Order: sequence, then structure tokens, then C-alpha cells
Amino acid sequence: MKHSCCSKYIWPLLLIGSTLFGNLSDKSAIIYYGDKISYPMVGIHDYIIVQPTLTNVYTHGFDVYKDKMYAYVSIGEIDKNIKEYAKIKKSWILSKNKTWGSDVLDLTNPEYQKFFFEEMIEPQIKRGFKNFFFDTLDSYQLLKQTPAQREKSKQALAFMINSFHKRYPDAKLIINRGFGIIDRVYDSVEAVLFESYYRGLDSNLAYKKMSDNDREWLDIQIAKVKAHKINVICVDYVDPNDTKLAQEIVKKIRKKGMIPYVADKDLTGYGRSSKNAQKREILTLIDESTKDRIELGAHQNGALPLEYAGYIQKLYDVSKNPLPSMKAMSQYGGVVIWLTHDYKDPQALIDWIKALQKRGIKVVFASNFAVEDLSLLEELGIETKKFPPSENNRLVAQDAMMGYEIDISLSSLNNYLTITKGKALVTLEDQQHHKSTLAAITPWGGYAVGSAFMTNIANDNIWVINPFEFFIKALRLPKIPVPDTTTEYGKRIFFSHVDGDGIMNKVEWDTKLYSGNTILDDILKKYKIPISISVIGAEIGEDGLYPKIAPQLQKIVKGFYKVKNVEPATHTFTHPFFWGKIKNDNLDEKYRLKPKGYKFSLDRELKKTIENYQHKYSPKGKKPLEKMVFWSGDCAPTEEILAYVYKNKILNINGGDTYISNTFPWLSYVAPMGLERGEYYQIYTGEQNENMYTEEWLGPFWGFKRVIQTFKLTNSPRRLKPIDIYYHLYSGSKRASLHALQYVYDWAIHHDLFPMYTSKFIPKVMDYYTVSIAKNKDKFLLAGMKDLKTVRVESKNAHVDFQNSKNILGYNHFENHTYVHAGKKQELILKTTQKEQIQQAYLVSTNARPTVKQLSKKRVSLDLKGFLPINAELYIPKGCTLTTQPKTRVKHLSHSRVRVKYKKTKEASLDVRCKL
Repeated sequence: MKHSCCSKYIWPLLLIGSTLFGNLSDKSAIIYYGDKISYPMVGIHDYIIVQPTLTNVYTHGFDVYKDKMYAYVSIGEIDKNIKEYAKIKKSWILSKNKTWGSDVLDLTNPEYQKFFFEEMIEPQIKRGFKNFFFDTLDSYQLLKQTPAQREKSKQALAFMINSFHKRYPDAKLIINRGFGIIDRVYDSVEAVLFESYYRGLDSNLAYKKMSDNDREWLDIQIAKVKAHKINVICVDYVDPNDTKLAQEIVKKIRKKGMIPYVADKDLTGYGRSSKNAQKREILTLIDESTKDRIELGAHQNGALPLEYAGYIQKLYDVSKNPLPSMKAMSQYGGVVIWLTHDYKDPQALIDWIKALQKRGIKVVFASNFAVEDLSLLEELGIETKKFPPSENNRLVAQDAMMGYEIDISLSSLNNYLTITKGKALVTLEDQQHHKSTLAAITPWGGYAVGSAFMTNIANDNIWVINPFEFFIKALRLPKIPVPDTTTEYGKRIFFSHVDGDGIMNKVEWDTKLYSGNTILDDILKKYKIPISISVIGAEIGEDGLYPKIAPQLQKIVKGFYKVKNVEPATHTFTHPFFWGKIKNDNLDEKYRLKPKGYKFSLDRELKKTIENYQHKYSPKGKKPLEKMVFWSGDCAPTEEILAYVYKNKILNINGGDTYISNTFPWLSYVAPMGLERGEYYQIYTGEQNENMYTEEWLGPFWGFKRVIQTFKLTNSPRRLKPIDIYYHLYSGSKRASLHALQYVYDWAIHHDLFPMYTSKFIPKVMDYYTVSIAKNKDKFLLAGMKDLKTVRVESKNAHVDFQNSKNILGYNHFENHTYVHAGKKQELILKTTQKEQIQQAYLVSTNARPTVKQLSKKRVSLDLKGFLPINAELYIPKGCTLTTQPKTRVKHLSHSRVRVKYKKTKEASLDVRCKL
């Protein structure tokens, strides 16, 4: 966007908003012209204006929010640095804009008009953009034109805008200024934007205060726009360090009835509008010089506590990148420094932390201080003293968050630390009465180092400090409602997915059968619940490893996918063992299976195998739900490979070692939800497969029964994971392993769960990383709830205030948590109270997916469809009646709750009508 202050002919831009200032329903806007957009920072806005060439359209965030995103396009000028400039004819250029070095174009030229739509608009439509922001509308005013020529320019501009509307009737358009033609285009325009109402930029792009005369002229133009009931967005520019002034300007613009956006002059940060996002992302400094991020404790142990609280770990490798600038830090709610090596420039690190402190961004040192010279810590208010190491110490004092899984060790004290300000969390003392505070909350954040953080016993990492409390308190992270991926409509999520390994293994009790036969007959046909089955192309194909038995194996696969409750996936063609070894779309055969004459490519590994299960193995009339890959081998796809699957719209899962058990009851055995590389996420499994419970398939082969311990330990006291029955096809080859599978499935179906396909679970996790949250007093707005439909409130006594909430279907309590169910829309407003208010009927829980036909105070009407006989619970206050179809007995519970339970029926309609 070219700033209007740079020409006396180009005036500032604005937009009209709601008159209810400060309400989460007010419209808001953001302009972000940087790359790697943070969707948690922008998703709550109604207008998200971006540079399309810097926007990755293959990310999940773009898919979720594209209906609200507007691609920047310059209509009146063109920059020489863009690729389309090469196609510009000299006859189209009328003048130069010396300020920006761009060419002013002839809007009246039919050839240019055609070029604009074919070369500027259509390519972005094909990339996925739906809506546009037209800039430089008033550039024709830079030309020396007669009144007649100027009128022609206006007519041409109006023609192009109206033509856009006719070509793309479902698209929305924001225009920059265009006050002189608004009467001609108002039916084609969603909003008008202008700059610099109170604060703008001078010709040198320095911040300046706008005059009253400027505003008087603008007020006249704004009134014309408002007369057509068109939204007006006002963009003002303020030094990013002057947050107080930015807040004042936002308030002033809102009082004028416009949508404010106040930002720095580069528009590459995240400014302020009518509503602003909670900063969910936590920057975590790591060092990948010796280990990949998937192996680092910062990820394996540090992400989960943040995710449970609703926050997102963003890993940042300081071995390859400099410390981020303060401007780049504007999106982060805090910083965790979790380095395995001392930082190369310790003074720079300390100075960086002090700069963050001035901006209110808190920092946590995890495990160590990452500086060799601890005396530098004195600049942070930590005094260090040198005394001989002590092996016989005593505990002086400790906070309740200490001793989480194990008590702090008293046998080793190497660093003697004292804080000048803050709260000590644990202090030890040696025999000479020298004290050391190894964990503390400080004015700039906090730290937990050495034996106060984690301890390692027999290669098990065990938490000494409570990570769920420590990170939140030290970083001063506000309590937010948590987008929850473990629960759906009040019940714990259940899914099952199977890796394709070993379909051809002979069954030990009948060598005529393959393991695929027993999985088909004894699991898939027996358990009428959603199960996702993958196969390895090289194990079943005529061009694979076993061409002689390929027809028999393919018959088994077709049998898999013929079962109504089974969905297909690929486990690749040659089962890559190490994904990081793929270079230039090639993988040496020593790192994969070796079918004769095979030339490796990602297309063959993924796209072709998916096409096979879509068309060759799936029965006619049964269209696979989604394209999916279950990662093989080390389950560590690189950024390039993740980019490939996202670009080809392939869902992905596997990785993440969650196998906490009674023998190993440590939190470190519970993995995060996924891992980010670049702008893409690898999605982890719910729990690990039978390999981890059978000592790498050496035995005991009944060992997978112990996964039930994992299910229980990840359910209470915190529900950390859904239930995922995950195994390999070779589990059908042994009696013990097959019986273990049946034992686990029997346990699952007899618990009150919400079954779904794996393809329905994966997008929920993807949603988690892009959900955007805003707060106004005691109400929250959550945007981007596309597939994820549950919000967790960490309170056992929370109740939804339906009168002040929107798009809420109901809620349920479990232990110390409240799970709130979102309606069918992607945005919701949530307000909770600590006292139940009899306001309207609502859904407490169900094991079947609801289709909401009506949701209001007077009526709640739902169609339910599930995989198991329907079991639903509703809250029905006095004055309301429930009708079920088909009819069934309704059991009345306490507190106005009723249970609707069928013996066999898997589809039903529930209709609650109230006289309130």
C-alpha cells in the first residue's frame, strides 16, 4: 500500500465500523505485508489484507481464514520489481511516481484492463485467493489531465471495479480511497480504506501528526461512503514503541464510527484494531547444530505444558539465525530459552532479554542459563558466588510447584545463586550455610536450572518442577479458553489407525492365512467403529516385493476398504526408514524397501499410492474421505516433504512417543500434539503403537494390552490425549498380539467415547495451531474453529452464560475441567460464570455427530448420526419438552438433565421446545 501522505493529491484512507465500541462483535481489520503470517494473531479480524506474493497459500491457516483474507493488488500503478512488469507495454505508462519509483498506468486502455484481470487477478484466484484489496485508485490524480481526461479516468476506474464484481460475484472487494467514484461503485465494494486520519507519514516516511484541515476534508468524504452503508477502515501510523499513543488513536477512530488499524509504517508487524488477538505463540530458543528439533528436550518436554494451557511453542534455531529483532517479537506472548549449548554471544543474549523486558515480554531459562560466565546474570538481578561444589545439602524452602514428579536432589550443588527481586521457588543450603536459589519467578520472567528443573534417572526425564504451573506463572501468560483436541461434544475422542507393515506375514496358527486376513475378519468386520487402514505399495503391488502373492494381498486390501467403517490411507510405497535422507527427490535404497527396478520419487511414494487406494482398491461408490499418509520409519519428515503433502492436500500423521505407563509414569512419556517445520505441521499420534509395548516386536506379544494404562494416565488428572488404537497389520500374525488388539478394542467400545475417523482428528490438531483468540473483559472470541469444536475451561464449576455467548451448543464437566461444544460456525463468543443459570436447553454430551437444525433459547433441534448406538445427555429446564425420533425411553437425571439412550439406533433426531 503506497502511503497517501506522499502526494498532495492522494488522501488518507478509512472504514466504517460498528457503533458498539469494544464489543467482540465489532468489525476489525489488519494489514500484514510480511511473510510467514501468524494466523493466531490475525484470525480474529474480519478483514485481513496481505501481500499475495508473500503469502503461502498451502498452509492450513490460509485454508481456514481465506474467506476473510484480501490480496493486495495495485490497479493504478505497477512496480518494476514484480514479475508481471515484463508484460507491461510502454504505451500503457503515462507517468512516474517518483516517491515509490513505480509507473502510473493508463486505466482507460482496454489492453491494460484485460491485462489487469488476466495477469494480476486470475493467477491469485487460481492460487486460492477469493477477495482483493485494490490500491492506488487515485494515482490518475498525479497526471496533468484536463477535466475531460480526468473524467475518463474515473469512468475507467469505475468500470474496472464494477467489472470485477460482475466477473467474481462471490468475491469481496476493499478499495483504497476512491472517494471520487464511490457513487459509481458502491454496489461492488465491501469496504473503503484510507490512511492517516490522526497520524500519518511525511514525504520522508517519518511519523507525523495530521492537521485538522486534513480531517475536515476526510470527514466529508467519509460521510459519502457511510451514506452507502459501506464499512470504512482507517489506517494510522504510529511508532511501534509508542503503545500508549497507538491505543489512544484506536479509541479515537472507533469513536468516529470507523474500523481502526494502527501500525508501524512498514506494515510488517501486528498492529492494533477494534479487537486484538491474545498472543498464543511462545518463542523457544533451541540449538539444532547437533540434533534435529524432533529429538530435543525443548520440543519433547517443553511443548506439551504450553499446549495444555492453550499456547503454541514456536521453535527458533539460534545456531543458524540471529536473535530476533524487537519488531519480530511483537507476535509472541513469551520466550523460553532451552539451549543445549552456551550461546555464542552471551552479552548479546543478556542485552536481548533486557530489551524484551522493556516491552513486557517475559523470559524463562529452562534447565540452564546458556551462558558460561554466570556473572553476566547480575544484569538480570541474579547474584552469583563461587564456592566449592557441595554434595551434602539441605532444603531451606520450596514452593508447592516443586517436587512435581520427584523431589529435588540434595546431593549436588554447583551454582550458588541469589535473586535480588522476585519469588524464590526452591532454595538449598550447603554445610557452610551458603544458599542457592535454583528456581525463581523474577521481574523479567523466571528460571529453573540444574536439579530444580528435571532429573534423569536410567534415561528417564522426570520433572522436578511442575511445568504446567511454572511456564504459565513465569511467563505471566493469561488464562484463556483452550481449543481442545481430546474431546468432542463432551466425550473423549476415539480413533484407530493402522500402519500397513506386514500384511503378508503368515499367521502362526494357519499358514494359509496372512496377517491381513485376520485383521480383516477378526477386527474390521467385528468392531463397527471407524478404523483407518494404510498399506505399503511395495508389499501389495505387482511391481513390488511379492509379485507372486500380490493378487491375494490386493484382494485382502479390497476387503479392507469394502468394510463400511474403514477408511484408507497410504503408508508409502517403499516405507522410507529415514525421511531426512531424501535429497533432490531421491532416496538411496539402503534407506527403504528395495523393489526391483524402482526409481524413487515422492510422487510415486505418495500421490500414486493414494491414487491406487482411491481408484484401484476402494469399491465403486465408496469415495475415500481424505488423502492421508501415515509416516513410516523414523517418522521425521523434513520441511520440504511436509510442504509437498500440504501442497497436494494430503493429511499426515505419525510420530510422537506417547506411551506413559504404570512402569514409566512420567510426563516425558507423553508427546506434544505435533511438530512445526517452516509453516507446516507434522501431526503426532494419540498414543504409540504395539512396537513400544512389545519391546520392538520381540515380546511379550500380548504387551499392547498395556496401552490401556496409557489411555488412563493421559485422561486424569489432565486429559492430555484422545484414545488412539494404533498398531501394524503384522499384529494379526500372532495369537497373543491379535488377542491383545481385541482386548483393547473391547475396552474402548465399553467406555463412553466419541468415535471418529483419523481423517477427522488430524484437522482438529491443525486447527489448534491456527485458532485466534480475542478477549473483552470476561468474554472471549475464538475464530478458526473449522474442524475443532471443543473449548476447555480449566474449572470444574464453569457454566456457559448463554445470553452473552454465541454459537455454543452446550457443555459438560469432567473432573476439574469444563468442555464447551461449539456450534456449526467457525467463530464463537464464550462467557462463563461460576453459577449455573437456567437459561435454555443445551447439549451436555453425545457420542454421535450432531447436525444443528435450530439453536436458540426457545428451541434446540439436532440430528444425530454415529457409529455406535446413540447415547446423549441434555439439559432441559422447566417449561421445555423433548421429542425423540425414533421414540425411546428417556431417563431423567438430577439437575434437569435427561439421558437419551438407544440399544441399536445410530441415527436419531432430538427436538427440545421451550416456553420461556
